[in-house]
Amino acid sequence: MPTVPPATEAARWTTVDVTALLERGRTLATPVLKAVVDRLASPMDTVAAYHFGWIDAHGNPADGDGGKAVRPALAVLSAEVAGAAPRVGVPGAVAVELVHNFSLLHDDLMDGDEQRRHRDTVWKVHGPAQAILVGDALFALAYEVLLELGSVDAGRAARRLTRATRALIDGQAQDISYEHRDRVSVEECLEMEGNKTGALLAAASSIGAVLGGADDRTADTLEIYGHHLGLAFQAVDDLLGIWGDPGSTGKQTWSDLRQRKKSLPVVAALAAGGPASERLGEILAADAKSSDFENFSEEEFAARAALIEEAGGREWTAEEARRQHTIALEALGAVDMPDQVRDGFTALADFVVVRKR
Repeated sequence: MPTVPPATEAARWTTVDVTALLERGRTLATPVLKAVVDRLASPMDTVAAYHFGWIDAHGNPADGDGGKAVRPALAVLSAEVAGAAPRVGVPGAVAVELVHNFSLLHDDLMDGDEQRRHRDTVWKVHGPAQAILVGDALFALAYEVLLELGSVDAGRAARRLTRATRALIDGQAQDISYEHRDRVSVEECLEMEGNKTGALLAAASSIGAVLGGADDRTADTLEIYGHHLGLAFQAVDDLLGIWGDPGSTGKQTWSDLRQRKKSLPVVAALAAGGPASERLGEILAADAKSSDFENFSEEEFAARAALIEEAGGREWTAEEARRQHTIALEALGAVDMPDQVRDGFTALADFVVVRKR
């Protein structure tokens, strides 16, 4: 395990070790996150602890996969843009993680996902009611964590997180509505993904800087970085949602196809034109009317994935991830920050595009 810099020290990576950067955010945020979750009434505290991977389904301590920790890493790093210590960004990191996990609890239930991070989802273990209640509770805790700081900058941070949360919810609503449409344009898909994923990564990229006293121009520019990073992140997720290894993703094979998601590879393939695109459109239209869709074989989903790839959806999405990555890095040029901090933002962006899960 790489050595994690102390909370009072500035980032000191010359050649940035992204694992250390992610671990720093996780190490600083997790104790505070656990203390905040402990405020919840029983059994919500236990259900939340299960969701975060701290305990197993029987209540025994567990060392579960708590996710990639990109958002906490960004929040802590962004505090250094304002010349503040990394720990200044911790309440922002915790607030963003709480909102993110609120969305996961609700999304898993709405999407019918039975697996997350290599184990059963909360709604499957504890029931839909607990998934809804705990998600709501995490949402409320996020704003409590910020507003109890009692500063003007905390209020600014809360307003930005509120806007991001509203956009995130808009994105989930769009995502669900698109599942019932025959066609969705690439532009509509990008708008949805910008809301669903880009908004919260934008908030994570700026919230530490806001808590550290950065002006609105700086925060706005960091949000541009985070928004485009989110689009790159989601493009990669869309690729993994079809072609990802279940052993790495923790989800079923062809998971997005099983849910009829209009993700970027699908939308791009349908928009491409040509024989494979037309055949794909015919098959997906028939799937939408099929009463036997839930019983499709692995081979049937594999055939659909092959058509998406043949029509160019896979390569287009990979290129879009690279394009959004470039835009995100270009945005950083408008912000004055130490070279080591800039290198950290670059390393996190690189990680998002090349990650395997």
